[in-house]
Amino acid sequence: MAEKGISLIPYYYQHYDWPRVTDYKYIFLLFLFISFFLYEEGIKTALQNRDLAQAAEMAQKYLDKSYNVRVNIGITGESGSGKSTLVNALRGIKNKTEGAAKTGVNETTTERTEYPHPKNNNIRIWDLPGIGTVKFTADKYIKKMEFEKYDFFIIVSNDRFRENDAKLAKEIQKMNKKFYFVRAKIDQNITSAKEEDPNTKEEDVLKEVRDNCTEELKKLGFESPKVFLVSGFRLPLYEFNDLWKTLDVELPKHQRDVLLLALPNISLDVIEQKKQTLASRITWLTVTSVAVAAVPITGLSCAVDIKIILGFAIYCVVSLGLTPDLLQKLSDVSEIAIEEGLRFVPIIGTLVAMSLSGVTTYNALNYILNSLTEDAQRVCKRSVGLSTSV
Repeated sequence: MAEKGISLIPYYYQHYDWPRVTDYKYIFLLFLFISFFLYEEGIKTALQNRDLAQAAEMAQKYLDKSYNVRVNIGITGESGSGKSTLVNALRGIKNKTEGAAKTGVNETTTERTEYPHPKNNNIRIWDLPGIGTVKFTADKYIKKMEFEKYDFFIIVSNDRFRENDAKLAKEIQKMNKKFYFVRAKIDQNITSAKEEDPNTKEEDVLKEVRDNCTEELKKLGFESPKVFLVSGFRLPLYEFNDLWKTLDVELPKHQRDVLLLALPNISLDVIEQKKQTLASRITWLTVTSVAVAAVPITGLSCAVDIKIILGFAIYCVVSLGLTPDLLQKLSDVSEIAIEEGLRFVPIIGTLVAMSLSGVTTYNALNYILNSLTEDAQRVCKRSVGLSTSV
């Protein structure tokens, strides 16, 4: 019996009846359609030569490569600047918990410390001591901290940016690397201003702080400095999303995608970006699935499909922040109920039912991604106080 609606192929092919992929020529035809959506010339060549094994191998290499991209982020700032709190926030870890960067008023960082990201061990966030703390000149500091190994830098201050910050930024510029000025603890400024005058508007405080930081950096030799106002305790608020949008534009795509999927769900836009990035991997996974379908071993295709689907589901759950521990951390901050985020579809049963019913792997993966994205969006709305139906 024919399967309908294979959504891997262009719209005008979706209204034809397609036989089950047991005949080689149909497998090849499906692969050929898939190839129009791929950018790797090697895979297209393999498809044209009817070499399914090579196509599947190359698809797997592409996926392995995308999962193993290394990103090193250097975060530096003076004592008490909020630097270590930001390191923890980027990793989704609360201060004073196991594995967290040490925080405190006194300088706790005298040597650089490497922190792996809990979601992706290939992302390393480095907590660097403030340049004023170690008493080095900017050029010696850069050598000591091995700045050549970092992909980009975040320079943190909780007050105004000083001469040492400017010297460091200029040395980074000489290395043709990116750096970003972050004014941390902005929530404390807003709280203090409102305690003095309850009628104070938040946007007025933000403008004043931003203008002061910008003016100081101009005096230090930066023409059009951009400063991001951030709270390490409340990443979804203020301008962390603007910082991400800047990174989204300036980072290489392979690093951007890896960092995006490890990022906390700071906004609905970020969740949508994650969905698009995860969706781009579905085609590659389907290439592997269809290739295995050509192997004449009973049960092999179904077993591989279930493995592919389960692996992708787990990857989506982690990337979209829907694991119980991640929901617990979010609950600690936003006071949402953990159960609220755990009300997504019972994945395991759904996956088995899909495989047994003969639904294409491609459609199964899309179903999972769409369902989990909706759950992540609902949790995000509740965490930032937006209305949502549950």
